[in-house]
Amino acid sequence: MRKIGLNSTRENILQFIHGFIDERGYSPTVRDILKGCDISSTAVVQYHLDVLEKEGRIHRDPEIFRSIRLSEKKGSVMVPVLGTIAAGSPIPVPNSDNWSNQAVDTLELPQDMVGKKPVFALKVKGQSMIDALIDDGDIVLMEAADSAANGEMVAVWLKDREEVTLKRFFADKDKVILQPANQTMKPIEQRADNVEIQGKVIGVIRKL
Repeated sequence: MRKIGLNSTRENILQFIHGFIDERGYSPTVRDILKGCDISSTAVVQYHLDVLEKEGRIHRDPEIFRSIRLSEKKGSVMVPVLGTIAAGSPIPVPNSDNWSNQAVDTLELPQDMVGKKPVFALKVKGQSMIDALIDDGDIVLMEAADSAANGEMVAVWLKDREEVTLKRFFADKDKVILQPANQTMKPIEQRADNVEIQGKVIGVIRKL
């Protein structure tokens, strides 16, 4: 099974760094993060800091003590773009170049647009959600979730196809209807146990 979303340990580390700097006015050490985030070893902390730095979410100077700096400006947050999602025919995920658990890009967005919950972003491919004002090339902001109410727009994993798609979700007893927002396209009907919700759409960034 391919699981999407944010790495919770790295998000906890990032939030800890935010809080530490806000409270004390200087950056935490690796050991501060180890204790504050209840991580097993300094090597694990270093690994996650390396990933955060590669993603552009922090900056460090190895020659300077307490050198961790947050990349985002005050009042903004860096949102990882995890890949592409189909708004049309589902996109096969494994062994493809259009999906990743690691960020392929990042977006700097206002904090009030994102909220306080960790979110990630996906680039839309296809026009099955065009009547919901989501077009090919747009970017959807997703809140990681494993459940949804009827009518909510979700990213879903189709287990038997090993594919992911963006549709409106409707549960009906032991089956699920994945409804496109395009009158020319038919809904996808699946067994409930074959559908795994990965995230809910909380916003759209329109291409220019």
